[in-house]
Amino acid sequence: MADSTGSGVAVGLASSEAQVQQSGGLNMFTIFPKLLIPMAIYALVAYSDAFFGAEGASMLTNALFTLGLPSGDWAVSAADLILTLGLVMLFIEMIGSASSGTSSLLNHGLSMATLLIGILLFLLVPVFATSTFFLLIVMALLDVVAGFTVTAISARRDLGAG
Repeated sequence: MADSTGSGVAVGLASSEAQVQQSGGLNMFTIFPKLLIPMAIYALVAYSDAFFGAEGASMLTNALFTLGLPSGDWAVSAADLILTLGLVMLFIEMIGSASSGTSSLLNHGLSMATLLIGILLFLLVPVFATSTFFLLIVMALLDVVAGFTVTAISARRDLGAG
């Protein structure tokens, strides 16, 4: 009897170690808050006046290119592209929030830090007080709320509470 119990524990430990090796342990890509990418790009473009002179800050709203549509021309700005990237990163974060474990908890913590830093920048730094950056903050808020909600639901399911 003792042998079968001991071997069961060994099999469980071996399976757990194989999972960690297969997933690569704490993968930097799973921990990193993806919405930090569009926020960092926004900061680079907003502060590009150091590189491009006084016209740098207006690069967010100036049209980068124009697409001809049957309804009329559509002027696409850097702000539009940053928001599109933010939506793609939010989608990737939503998919990743379904996982559980240490990397997921670290991601939630770093996403919360990203949200708080974004709020502080929006409130205190004039170049960040724009609708574009506000929408990036809303995306970060949705990421944090969805991440904690999905984690709580999956933890409840794992505990059999509901």
